[in-house]
Formats: sequence, structure tokens, C-alpha cells
Amino acid sequence: MTPVSRRAFVTVAAAALLVGCGGHPAAPPADARPGGASATARTGGASTASRPAAKPARALGRSVPVGLRIPAIGVDTPLIRLGLAPDGSVRVPPVAAHDRAGWYRHSPTPGQKGPSVILGHVTVGSYGDGVFRHLARLRHGDRIVVRLENGRSAGFTVGEVRTVAKADFPAEAVYGDVDRPELRLITCGGPRSGSGYRDNVIVFATLTSASP
Repeated sequence: MTPVSRRAFVTVAAAALLVGCGGHPAAPPADARPGGASATARTGGASTASRPAAKPARALGRSVPVGLRIPAIGVDTPLIRLGLAPDGSVRVPPVAAHDRAGWYRHSPTPGQKGPSVILGHVTVGSYGDGVFRHLARLRHGDRIVVRLENGRSAGFTVGEVRTVAKADFPAEAVYGDVDRPELRLITCGGPRSGSGYRDNVIVFATLTSASP
């Protein structure tokens, strides 16, 4: 990743604090504690941070993702490409009746070495539930499949699901360099706060298979 694209990639960390998941930015909660004190790692209430997802697979070549399937929570969505807004924050998928998730195009493509980032809404305003409405229900070992533009599919295995206060977003854990292909799925969660939600739900997954 070039220095320019790396800088652009990292800016999504700050933007993740503002994802309203209903089309409206959510301010950090007034009682948020600095330093990650309120962050929790959960899979049914138990931390999975010390449990590996599965044996990692070899990295794939670059190919833009076009679809995402998560059987455990009934997700099968096309993927759009997300860039940066004029203020430097990451764009989020548009609020629409037929909600879709989006791949942040300044991150590695799914299957490349590094953390590939996909964002989606938990709610879409008056349209109701968003594509990632059940993201927090994922558990260690669940399967995620990303369809790629070149016709291949990248299979990931969930290693950890975290719900964290937006004010304590773990930017380094989510966006920092890693030496293998990984995937991050991000949405909102927790109690509502004004027009948005107090928390972010973050899924950490590792590439474990690929179709020919």
C-alpha cells in the first residue's frame, strides 16, 4: 500500500465514529471513557480474542469485491465501492430501500494481505432494517464469503466479534497492518443515541479458503 493510500485508509478509523447507520452521523456518547475502557469483545458474552479463527489460507491477487454472503445471518448483498467524502471521512452506503453493503476502496481487496474493510447499515431510516442488522449475532467460526470481480470467491472465518463505544473505536486493531489476509465488517450497534447508535459492531475474520 502506498503512503498516500495508507493515509486515506487510516482516515476511515475516525469516520467510523460517525457512522449513523441510518444516514445520520452519531456523536460520541457523553459518558464515553477514553483509552478503550468501555470496549468489549463478545461472542454470546464471551471474549474470543485468544481463539484463532482457523488456519489462514494463502493470499489472493487483487480483485475488487462485488458481493458478500453471510449464511449464519441471512446476508446476500451486492457490494458497492466507498471512497472518501470531501471532509475526509469515509462515505457510507446510501440510505435506500434496497440497502447494500460497501467495500472501502482504499483498503486491500478481500483476500489480499492486510485488513479489507466492508461497512453496512444496521437501519436505513424510514426504510427499516439495514443489511447488517444482525451482524452482532455472528459467532466464532461462522463463515463469510466474498465474491470477487475475477470470478473467484474468498472464504473467511470469523475469529472475533466486538461491540465498542464509538468514542473508544479501536483504530489500530481494525485498520493496522497485519501479515495475512483479513476482513473487517463494521456497522452500528448498542442503544440509540439521538439519531444514531452509541456503539460500533466490528467483526474480525481471517481468509481460510478460496475458490478456483
